[in-house]
Amino acid sequence: MRSLSRPARYLAASLLVVSALATARDLDQDEALELRHRGTIMPLEQLLEAALGRYPGARLLEAELEQEHDRYEYEVEILTPEGVVREIKFDAATGELLKDEEDD
Repeated sequence: MRSLSRPARYLAASLLVVSALATARDLDQDEALELRHRGTIMPLEQLLEAALGRYPGARLLEAELEQEHDRYEYEVEILTPEGVVREIKFDAATGELLKDEEDD
């Protein structure tokens, strides 16, 4: 059996990475409410306060609850007073900051 050429190997590896990244699942409001009632995740309001507190004067653009890598994550997009969109992720169970970066 013939082995793959170098470009084909890179393409195959890239497809594996993309498919791994696509495993995040957005949860709907009913699922989020149930998880909150069970104490599995923290209230979104608490983490929104933390996200907006990082950038005083920022405005909320979007907030989502996702299940990714066997954990629940809140993804929050905000617009800073300087006009920069930032993507901030928190572990929804612990409140740990996972990511804070400028969104493309």
